[in-house]
Amino acid sequence: MLKAMRKHAKYFYVLFFIVILSFIFWGVGTVDKSADTTIVAEIDGYKISSQEYWNSYERMLNFYRDVYKEKFDEDMQKKLNLKERVLNSLIDNRVLAIAARNNGITVSDEELNEAIKNEPAFMRNGSFDSEVYNNRLRLNRLTPETYEPAKRQELIAEKMRRLIELSVPVPQELPEAISAGKDDQTAKALRDTMLNNAKGNAVQAYIDGMKKGLKIKIYSDRIA
Repeated sequence: MLKAMRKHAKYFYVLFFIVILSFIFWGVGTVDKSADTTIVAEIDGYKISSQEYWNSYERMLNFYRDVYKEKFDEDMQKKLNLKERVLNSLIDNRVLAIAARNNGITVSDEELNEAIKNEPAFMRNGSFDSEVYNNRLRLNRLTPETYEPAKRQELIAEKMRRLIELSVPVPQELPEAISAGKDDQTAKALRDTMLNNAKGNAVQAYIDGMKKGLKIKIYSDRIA
């Protein structure tokens, strides 16, 4: 049971961050869709391009390949329904961005600079290096003018997610059926897993509630 709960919570956050990273940083992978600028979804004026979608899809594909190794075949890809899951995750992130805007959540220049300076991909010998930063962006066909606004949006969405998570109560006691025979360390691990799972559910419930009041248009045929 503990293993299943950890897996559920872990995958929620993995999906969340894979999609964000794909949008703001990583270049197009082996899926040859980068030349297409078609819009695959619109959420209250926020558009998701096919390039952004395929970037995210490639990252997700690589993640599951690493998890399942040789078991990850075409049949498993179909069962996981990755294309739909990636698109839904991108839409969810746009919904979080809208929620953040509505709640007046912002990220200051100082916060943005601090986040960039602490990004391991931009470090050399443990410290931020502007040359590494610019070279890394250049290799991914980005400039600071395109990367930094997107990074700011990532941080804003993360603030919104954490605000939602604060509403989740911390479990103090485990149900007797779960806690029976568990030592303190195992019980703590269970509580942490239950909390992370509850946070993921709370964020998703908030997003689903927000969607009901938004105009969302999806072009599923464009990712077939």
